[in-house]
Amino acid sequence: MSRAMTPQTTARRPARRGPVLAALASTALLVTLTAPAPPAHADSGPGAPADTTPPLKIDAKDSDLRMPEGAKLAPGRVLDIKSVVETDDGDERREDTNAKVKFALQAEVLFGKDSAKLGGEAKARIKEIASEAERQNAKSVRVFGFTDDLGSAGHGIVLSKQRANAVQQALAEDLDPSVNYEIRGYGEQYPIADNASEEGRKRNRRVEVSFPRTA
Repeated sequence: MSRAMTPQTTARRPARRGPVLAALASTALLVTLTAPAPPAHADSGPGAPADTTPPLKIDAKDSDLRMPEGAKLAPGRVLDIKSVVETDDGDERREDTNAKVKFALQAEVLFGKDSAKLGGEAKARIKEIASEAERQNAKSVRVFGFTDDLGSAGHGIVLSKQRANAVQQALAEDLDPSVNYEIRGYGEQYPIADNASEEGRKRNRRVEVSFPRTA
């Protein structure tokens, strides 16, 4: 009599893969961290080869380049270019444009405190301005005085006009008697710097001399 065979299932213990996976992960991480990065490079550095492509040829006789019949070119425009030169200490400033020349002298260079009497150094600087006005063959000269905002506005107007007058008289000693002068005292108006600081107030205390540019 045969016995019924009962199938037997052999249970297997799962493989211990934890340490192996951890080791593999560590190795991969090490490779990732130690793998050399690709070298950085500029797209176009100072040593890049020059472009040798020949320039595009244009046929000057091409009909497409011609202006339509009856058309006229617009009149040429001359741009007003300004050149500004200032001494290192800021005592003197010169501005040149196509139309005029303007000098700005700080009041401390020309006058004593709250004074309209010119000093010796001031006359030498004004003589240089007169020489430039002669070189430009100036027929008219503007002399404008300015102050800071300390004190009353009325006092600033009077003092700035007195200083402008003093500079004009010094210019007249060297310029032709036929030169016309426009003399004004603006006081604290038209500041070129912030009056909140002494440095700014110093820049605002000035006399400007300007005349047309011809040379």
